[in-house]
Amino acid sequence: MKFAPVMVPWQRRMQTLAVLQWVLSFLILPLVCYAVFIGLLFTRFWILSVLYSAWWYLDWDKPWQGGRIIPIIRRGFLWKNMRDYFPVSLVKTAELDPSKNYLAGFHPHGIMVVGAFLNLCTEGTNFTSVFPGIRRYLMMLDIWFRIPFFRDYIMAGGLVASARNSASSLLNKKEGGNLLVIVIGGAKEALDAKPGKYRLLLKSRKGFVKLALTHGTSLLPIFSFGENEVYDQVDNPPGSWLRWVQLKLQKVMGISLPLFHGRGIFQYSFGFLPYRRPITTVVGKPIEVQKVLQPTQEEVDQLHQQYIKELSDLFEAHKLKFNIPEDQHLEFC
Repeated sequence: MKFAPVMVPWQRRMQTLAVLQWVLSFLILPLVCYAVFIGLLFTRFWILSVLYSAWWYLDWDKPWQGGRIIPIIRRGFLWKNMRDYFPVSLVKTAELDPSKNYLAGFHPHGIMVVGAFLNLCTEGTNFTSVFPGIRRYLMMLDIWFRIPFFRDYIMAGGLVASARNSASSLLNKKEGGNLLVIVIGGAKEALDAKPGKYRLLLKSRKGFVKLALTHGTSLLPIFSFGENEVYDQVDNPPGSWLRWVQLKLQKVMGISLPLFHGRGIFQYSFGFLPYRRPITTVVGKPIEVQKVLQPTQEEVDQLHQQYIKELSDLFEAHKLKFNIPEDQHLEFC
């Protein structure tokens, strides 16, 4: 086992701490929130849970209505440290018009969607300066918004519920400037998140294309290089017993359970922290979409193929910068 040196610069310790709190936020914090909410009911502070329940009831639909962004949370000092840990960077290839709304697909999912969270839910990579006038939102499974306290925390960063009515509430806003991002491959794609692999679950995912057509919203491909490199995953090829179990659990729970590992806090050999490997999120150019209230299957398929081509072109144009072999191409399933 390879241990970290005793004398580590303070800045690197802060970077590790920032990533640690983020990983624990999604692995443990939901359970802690439930425990606190229920536990308070059996103490003299029971009124806090009762008052929160009333607030929760009145605020139930908020994640499906654009959420509630709190800028100070997005600008927290921890996010800069988290950015520098990998490091993570954001690359713009085209300007975005603040008078228009955009629907973006984010690829690949990776294990924990590090690039999507840091670039879109924080100011770690200065998104507001790179794309002035653009308000971004990232979709997340509905189940996470049913957790007390935790729902408010993730909404503060711009996370919204993954549902058609949630998307419509943002894409219908006439003032423009809204960027709604969907991790197209979803939880199922995480089962293929392995270093050196570029297998995207996209062939059968056409709902986002139909959504863009019905709202006349430009489509925007985003590819995050390095997203699959920050964790190793136990081998689970299609047809194996482990993949079979994971797919069954994913259907029941809505979330996948990849058996991943990275490094530890005080050693580099094994743990749940991601490796220090660079992530570069490249935002492609918009695909203009004409509004069609009731698109035909042919229109959906045509735009879907155009999106796949633009995404492939984006990958091919940048892959050599990240030491991806010339003969390596995106694989769609």
